Amino acid sequence: MTKSVDLNADMGESFGPWNMGDDAALLDIISSANIACGFHAGDPDVMAATMTRAMECNVGIGSHPGFADLQGFGRRKIQLPKESLKNMVRYQLGASRGMAGALGGKVRHLKLHGALSNMCSVDADMARACYEAALEVDPDIIIMVLAATEMERVVRDLGCNWAGEIFADRAYNDDATLVDRSLPGAVIHDPAVAGPRILQMVQEGAIITESGNRIPTAIDTICLHGDTPTAVALAGSVRDSLTAGGIEIAQFSGRKG
Repeated sequence: MTKSVDLNADMGESFGPWNMGDDAALLDIISSANIACGFHAGDPDVMAATMTRAMECNVGIGSHPGFADLQGFGRRKIQLPKESLKNMVRYQLGASRGMAGALGGKVRHLKLHGALSNMCSVDADMARACYEAALEVDPDIIIMVLAATEMERVVRDLGCNWAGEIFADRAYNDDATLVDRSLPGAVIHDPAVAGPRILQMVQEGAIITESGNRIPTAIDTICLHGDTPTAVALAGSVRDSLTAGGIEIAQFSGRKG
């Protein structure tokens, strides 16, 4: 049986006349798109255009909520009361679902963005609040989580549909969290490094940390960021390495519990 993995990318993060990333090129490479909801990036027109193009490319649509932080691109930590956090997720997922439905599409999954995601990866209570809010809006949605972190432990406990994610362009700590972007080597820019590295992780079924440790985990999807200069080349390298290694690129179906 051929092993398969999904490729996802964050997109729809342009705003008005300001452009972020090459979404059109990435949509020819990926199988799932995490589309911004207007809080950390994006706007209604950008959301609609990105969803339309994703459907044309048979790419799965995902909601990508983040903190209300346009200037900081959602990468600054914000402390919110639990109910405000839940309302923030409900609001953004609702916008995604409304837009996709109006265009004849459907939101398959949800992935938290930036600082919101990083905070939830180490704070189970925060992750639970966000995911419970999403499941109240759509009980069948697939929750994309940072594999082997508190996020995964929460979705397993909730018994909901979920998919485990690793990153093609980020270095890992030994607790499966991402190395902070402010540190040297945190972001991998070289396509020649990223492709073979990810193929090795998928073949081994494990995250390979910066120290060389292996963390066995479910790898259902691989994130390809679109906001770096080498993003498209790196994404192409990852896809080519996987297919050359006999790995099929296909949308995740979601795990349960």
